[in-house]
Amino acid sequence: MIYIVLAIIAFIILIIAIMDLSQKKHTLKRNFPVLGRLRYFAETLGPPIRQYFISNNREELPFNRSQRSWIYASSKGENNYEGFGTDKDIYAANYIFINPKMFPYKVDKEHINHSSKDPYFIPCAKVMGISHKRAKPFRPASIVNISAMSYGSLSAQAQSSLNQGAAMVGAYHNTGEGGLSPYHQQGADVIFHIGTGYFGCGITGEDGLRYFSFEKLEELVLNKYAKVKAIEVKLSQGAKPGKGGVLPAKKNTPEIAAIRGVEPYTDVLSPSYHTAFSNVRELVDFIEEIAARTGLPVGIKSAVGDLEQWKELAEIMKKENKGPDFITIDGGEGGTGAAPPSFADHVALPWIYGFSEVYQVFKEKGITNDIVFIGSGKLGFPSEIMKAMALGADLINVAREAMISIGCIQAQECHTDKCPTGIATQNKWLSGGIDPTLKSVRFSKYIKTLRKETLEMAHACGYEHPCQIKMKDIDISCGDNNRTITLEQAFKYEKNEVQFGSMQELADCSYLGGR
Repeated sequence: MIYIVLAIIAFIILIIAIMDLSQKKHTLKRNFPVLGRLRYFAETLGPPIRQYFISNNREELPFNRSQRSWIYASSKGENNYEGFGTDKDIYAANYIFINPKMFPYKVDKEHINHSSKDPYFIPCAKVMGISHKRAKPFRPASIVNISAMSYGSLSAQAQSSLNQGAAMVGAYHNTGEGGLSPYHQQGADVIFHIGTGYFGCGITGEDGLRYFSFEKLEELVLNKYAKVKAIEVKLSQGAKPGKGGVLPAKKNTPEIAAIRGVEPYTDVLSPSYHTAFSNVRELVDFIEEIAARTGLPVGIKSAVGDLEQWKELAEIMKKENKGPDFITIDGGEGGTGAAPPSFADHVALPWIYGFSEVYQVFKEKGITNDIVFIGSGKLGFPSEIMKAMALGADLINVAREAMISIGCIQAQECHTDKCPTGIATQNKWLSGGIDPTLKSVRFSKYIKTLRKETLEMAHACGYEHPCQIKMKDIDISCGDNNRTITLEQAFKYEKNEVQFGSMQELADCSYLGGR
């Protein structure tokens, strides 16, 4: 019997050797038949070996093991503490130090954030659309929400898990440019995202280009799902600003095609530009017409580079009291979508630089309190939220952190449709391993823990709400010269004070979402 097995193995090896010798695509396999394949096998095993056995807790990118472990533990309701002190290099350049007060903010028994009530309650301190007198203003019930991720990019089970979990904690769910799917409509507030492909709110012209339709948008956001609370127009995204995208024909199933309003099993293009507008003036007019037709707050999302058109936008908004009700700044750190390395590595500023520059443009015009500022780009940790809000952000959107909370292992297979955890794939077998009933709870626990620890840090600094944090409350290390400077000194501006009365006032607001 053993000889038969050995003969079969020898025959298989011979076939492989013949295949390697006869092909011309790979020189290594042609020169070293069979053995040459070991190189590709080792290359495949390299990333997981480094991730689990070689890299230290703080070494990996985009998220190191320590960060992922904190999210995993938080989402499972497990002990997320660390003992024996920090293992971070606290003397490294750009290290963040949050400065606590000698006497922290005291949460009495009657306070809404007391441990016996709701220690996770942190709504946005601003109301979207109130300054521009929109018909349906919206105060997000959570300062942490789900960033734009399309159905098609993420699986149905992953979207359901996130939406159901968001509903549990009052967070909103941004649809991404792939349109409003059934998996975005499972209880959470929704921000409908308009990309250059106008999926769900556009038509395909005879020239093959996609064109926006106000009628389709009205039908979608006013009649399809009552919890669509705002609309976001994407100008660009951090991973690949100024570059479009493609949904391959094999992923464009009849269900996805119906949601997007395109023909199934065809390549679907998201161009790098909009056909509905081509300059700042037209963008403002486009925003105002959407707001007039729907009554909803309308904002924009963009990565940051050149500032001239941001200055033009701020000038129009100052003079006319028109334009976006919220602005989402996406960091150039990249995100869940596939992108060419040349774009992901080099195009657009990282979040902290891009946001601070844009914020100052609107600060100079004195209109920052008319806008809700949203940050997106690896901000899903308490210290990062405090830093972002000190710089002027009002809300945080999380994408990859949300994926990690429901099981993502940072396999970095998002672009291959072979995500092993079933999150970033349309493979039915792989995505079938996700149980939304369980994963939704995990996401909700992550958001609760994130908000609770952020709130506790704000209390340590003497504030009731994180929106009160000032730039002088956070120091940043200068590195090996043994000096620290405040964010105010580093970025050379002072955040405008956000109008805030009390947490109870926010809880009693008639525009509060999450209900």
